[in-house]
Amino acid sequence: MSHYDLIVIGSGPSGRSAAIQAGKLKRRVLVIDRKDRLGGVSVHTGTIPSKTLRETVLNLSGWRERSFYGRSYRVKEDIQADDLKGRLHKTLDHEVDVLEHQFNRNHVDTLHGLASFKDANTVEVETEAGDVTTLSADNFLISTGTETYRPDYVPFNGTTIVDSDEFLELAKIPRSLVVVGAGVIGVEYATMFSALDVRVTLIEPRESFLDFVDQMTIREFTYQIRENGVDLRLGSAIEKIEDAGEHVEVTMANGRHVRSEMLLFAAGRMGATTRLNLEAIGVETDHRGRIDVDRKTYQTSVPHIYAAGDVIGHPSLASTSIQQGRVAACHALEVPTLEESPWYPYGIYSVPEISTCGMSEEEMQERGIPYEVGIARFRETSRGHIMGLEHGMLKMLFSLKTRRVLGVQIVGEGATELIHIAQAVLNLKGTVDYFVQNTFNYPTLAEAYKIAGLDAFNRMPIPEEFKVKPKGKKTST
Repeated sequence: MSHYDLIVIGSGPSGRSAAIQAGKLKRRVLVIDRKDRLGGVSVHTGTIPSKTLRETVLNLSGWRERSFYGRSYRVKEDIQADDLKGRLHKTLDHEVDVLEHQFNRNHVDTLHGLASFKDANTVEVETEAGDVTTLSADNFLISTGTETYRPDYVPFNGTTIVDSDEFLELAKIPRSLVVVGAGVIGVEYATMFSALDVRVTLIEPRESFLDFVDQMTIREFTYQIRENGVDLRLGSAIEKIEDAGEHVEVTMANGRHVRSEMLLFAAGRMGATTRLNLEAIGVETDHRGRIDVDRKTYQTSVPHIYAAGDVIGHPSLASTSIQQGRVAACHALEVPTLEESPWYPYGIYSVPEISTCGMSEEEMQERGIPYEVGIARFRETSRGHIMGLEHGMLKMLFSLKTRRVLGVQIVGEGATELIHIAQAVLNLKGTVDYFVQNTFNYPTLAEAYKIAGLDAFNRMPIPEEFKVKPKGKKTST
């Protein structure tokens, strides 16, 4: 039986960063993954595939140039499913190759198979060939991620009624698509296929969606996606989904029916923990299979067993998972590390993009913080005109008491890149004065920060150091 300093179960973003960190500390580390290729959900069915698919859709459809050349403009007239998947598979192969190289360079051992706990210091790994290997470690990190939620009332068939994992292997681009669930995954796929001129209906049983995003930003986003052709239906539960052969029939609780060629069910995911035998070590999960941890150290109820990434729930971002894995590995191996930053960005890779950092206007109101708002429209910038942007908005929230920026929301082209300016200023406790005093490259979309800063600055009380002092009277000699 082999013994390790750290065994990582799962090779997604958190497992990957934890293993590499342990390797750099010259500890003996093993990564166990049930797939025959490393990378986890993030590389194979989640983050990387969906973003690659989005970029391919926007490039082939000519979406970004339509404001200049008309809605009928296309880079490729007859876009097929194979056109989308070609770039996808090339990108995934590159990601796996990079990950394998990183593991080799840092002397990280790997093993493919299903891991389950035998006791708090031992796991058994069953390979596809049926061989069972027993391994022990001083510390464990569970980073198994999530799997699709597949309720019984949905007649999945893998072709016309699919989950978000199966959707990536579509044989043809449908003429019409129903997406159930207006969470991040559902919104991303619905809007990118709308850009392909697929007739998309996005159904969400709740009255609202993406509730963690500032509501003014959501209203702007909702207007844009409806203008782009997405039929957004909020506040009506689904009564029945029927596989009618050549089409899918959806019956809603309000009496309406929706018919489409394909249905994508994207209403939630479950923690991939059922096969780990967590009962043997006394680690409990919630109704969605997620593990509760100490949010500073990522320890479970068993101190030497850690969990990180999507398997612990919110915020379920690849970016935060990478950081969580590194922090967990450092704590497990008793190596000092810096604390995580309290401000991190959200990125939703829809069409258009949404990205936020800090508080929303609703949070500011709940906390009773007096504030001012600064808004810039991308069409107000010269760069926006050059790019042909008709929409896009940057919104900043400032404390009236301290003048500090406390939240930024962006919807529009390049939002997920632009947000990092806000993240830096937030973490450095910058104020509205930063945006007023500093010069931004011209023409750029980043200039929207200057415009929004001035918009708020002009309505805020002028600080004493900014006030012009009265000129003294001249004295004759």
